[in-house]
Amino acid sequence: MFFLTPVLVAVVCILIVWIFKSADGSIERGNGEPGATVEARPWVDEDLKDSTDLHQEEEDADEWQESEENVEHVPFSHTRYPEKEMVKRSQEFYEFLNKRRSVRFISNEQVPMEVIDNVIKAAGTAPSGAHTEPWTFVVVKDSDMKHRIREIIEEEEEINYMKRMGHRWVTDLKKFRTNWIKEYLDTAPVLILIFKQVYGFAANGKRKVHYYNEISVSISCGILLAALQNAGLVTVTTTPLNCGPRLRVLLSRPTNEKLLMLLPVGYPSKEATVPDLKRKPLDQIMVTV
Repeated sequence: MFFLTPVLVAVVCILIVWIFKSADGSIERGNGEPGATVEARPWVDEDLKDSTDLHQEEEDADEWQESEENVEHVPFSHTRYPEKEMVKRSQEFYEFLNKRRSVRFISNEQVPMEVIDNVIKAAGTAPSGAHTEPWTFVVVKDSDMKHRIREIIEEEEEINYMKRMGHRWVTDLKKFRTNWIKEYLDTAPVLILIFKQVYGFAANGKRKVHYYNEISVSISCGILLAALQNAGLVTVTTTPLNCGPRLRVLLSRPTNEKLLMLLPVGYPSKEATVPDLKRKPLDQIMVTV
C-alpha cells in the first residue's frame, strides 16, 4: 500500500498536467492561431457585455438605495394627425433617415455647440429602466485630448485587427476598407463618448440600481443618431474595443461608468465617400402575425 501511493500520486499529477496542456491548446486554437480547427467567436470587450439583468446580484444589499417616493402624474399632451398626414409624415421620416450613412471622412470645420447641446438633450429624452437615465455624454473638443484618445484607440485597434477579432471578422470588414487607423478622431471637431452608468447614486450617497442600463443607453444612442442626421451632421458609430477603462481614466469618469460608444461628429469632408450598401427590404425585417 505504501508502495502504490507515490505511484498513484505521480499518475494523478501527469493527468493534471495533460489536462491543462490540452486546455491551453484548445484556447490557442480557438483564438485563431495556426492549426486552428474551429473558428472562434470574435473577441468581445468586457465593457460591452450586457449587464442589464433585472435580478443582478448585489454585493451588499444594505448599501443600495430604497425605492423613491411616488412621482406625481400629470395629464398627457398628445397631437393626433389625420391618417393621410400620418402616412405622409412617416414616409418622409423614413426617406430622411434612409439617407443616413456612416461617414469616416469628416471635415475639421467647427460646428455650433448649441447644436451639440440640442442633439444630446434629444438623446436624453430616451426611455430608461425605472427612469434612471443611466447615460453620460462626454463631449471632447480639445485637440490634444482628441489626439490622446486616438492614440489609445489605434494602439488597441491594431491588436484587435491582428489578434483579438478573429480572421472571419477582419475578412468581413474588408469591404468597408477599414483598419486601425482612425484619422477622423483628430479631424472631427467634436467627439461624443457615450458611457452607460451600471449603477448610480442617490442623494444620500447610497447606490441606486440602474435597471436595463445597456438597453436604455442603446435607445438613447439611436435617438442621438437621428438627431445628428436631422441637424445635418455626420458620424460613424464606433465601439472602441478594450479602450473603455483607459479612456474612462483619461476623461476622469467614475468607476460606475462603462464606455459604450464613441461618435466623431462634424460635417463630411469634400472628398468623403461611403460604401454603396443596400438595406434589407421590409419583408425581410418585419413579420406580421
